[in-house]
Amino acid sequence: MKTPGTFEITAQDSESKARCGRMHTAHGSFETPVFMPVGTQATVKSLTPEDVSGMGFDIILGNTYHLNERPGSDLVQRMGGLHKFMNWQGSILTDSGGFQVWSLAQLNKITEEGVTFKSHLDGSLQFMGPVESMAIQRELGSDIAMLFDECIPYPATPDYAEKAVERTLRWARRCKEQPRAEGQLQFAIVQGGEFAELRGHCAAELVSIGFDGYAIGGVSVGEPDELILPGVEASISYLPEDKARYLMGVGLLDQMLESIARGVDMFDCVLPTRIARNGSAVTRKGRFAVKNAKWKEDPRPVEEGCTCYTCQNYTRSYIRHLINCSEILAIRLLSMHNLHCMQVVMAETREAIRTGTFTEYRQNFLKDYQKIWDGDS
Repeated sequence: MKTPGTFEITAQDSESKARCGRMHTAHGSFETPVFMPVGTQATVKSLTPEDVSGMGFDIILGNTYHLNERPGSDLVQRMGGLHKFMNWQGSILTDSGGFQVWSLAQLNKITEEGVTFKSHLDGSLQFMGPVESMAIQRELGSDIAMLFDECIPYPATPDYAEKAVERTLRWARRCKEQPRAEGQLQFAIVQGGEFAELRGHCAAELVSIGFDGYAIGGVSVGEPDELILPGVEASISYLPEDKARYLMGVGLLDQMLESIARGVDMFDCVLPTRIARNGSAVTRKGRFAVKNAKWKEDPRPVEEGCTCYTCQNYTRSYIRHLINCSEILAIRLLSMHNLHCMQVVMAETREAIRTGTFTEYRQNFLKDYQKIWDGDS
C-alpha cells in the first residue's frame, strides 16, 4: 500500500481540467472524482456500513462538532476509534466543526483562540478552536482531518471577509502544529466568500504552508447558484496539481459535473439522505417528490433503468404508501436509491475521463437534467 497522503493522477481530460485520481489513506484508497456520503454522527442515516460499502463507496464523512457533542471523542477513542466504533472499513474524512459552529450554534464570540458558542442541543457554553478541533479529530482517528476555519456567510463585506481569511490562515498554521493520529492527513480549507482576490490569496498562502490536500469552503452557504462556480474557479487555479481538491457541501449532480470540469476531485453533501427523509428521490434527470399523490398507483420504479436494490424490487406506488404511513422503510429505500445514483454518476464520470469522452458525457447529461423534475418525462 502506498504512503497515506499520496495522490496519483491516473487520467486527464484533454478538453477540460477534469481528471481521475487515486487517494491513498491509512485505511485504503479511493478513486476520484468521488462523492462522499455524509455520516455526520457515525452513521449514514438509515443505512448500515455494509449497505454503503456494497454500493461501492470507499470513503465517508463524519463530523467533529456532532461527534464531540455525542458521544464524545474520548469515548470513541476508548472504543477503538471511529472506524471500529461504527464498523467502517474504508476511509473517513472528518469535517472540522467550523461550519457547524457557524450554521447550528448561537455564535457568541470569535477570538484569536477560537469560537465560544452555545450548544444547539442544550444551550451550554462551548469552545472550539484550531487546537480543540484537531485534538478531537485525533481522538476520532479519522484518515483525513479538516482544518478549523472561519466560514464566511453570504453576504459579507470585503472587510469582514478579509479579516476572516487572515484568521483562517493563522488558524491553519496552528492546526498544522498539532499532533495527529497515526497516518492522519490534514486538508486545508480555502475561504474568501464571493471575493476572487481573497480566495486566491487564501489558496496561495495555504499552499505555501503545505498540506496533504485542499478544500474549497464557504460555497453553498446561501449565495445564488451562479456564484458557486466562480468561487471554485477563483480558488482552484492556485491549488497544486498533485494534491486532491475537495469542494465542500456541494451535491447537486449538475454542479458536481461542472466543478469536475474545473478540476475538483472530491464532494460531499447531506442532500441524498436528507431529501430521502422528505420523501424525494435523486435521479439522473433531477430530483422529484415520490410522496406526491400522482404516484399512488404508479407501478414503475423510482427511476427507470436504475439497477439499485430499491428500483429492482419496489414501485413508486409502494414507496409512496410507506411515506404516507410514516414507515421508516421508505427513508431507507429512498436513501439507498439516492446514494446509488450519486455513485453511478461518479463511476460513469471517471470512465468518461479515462476514455476521453467526458465533454460529450457532460453535455448529454446536462441536456436532460433539471434541478426539480416532474418525474414523468
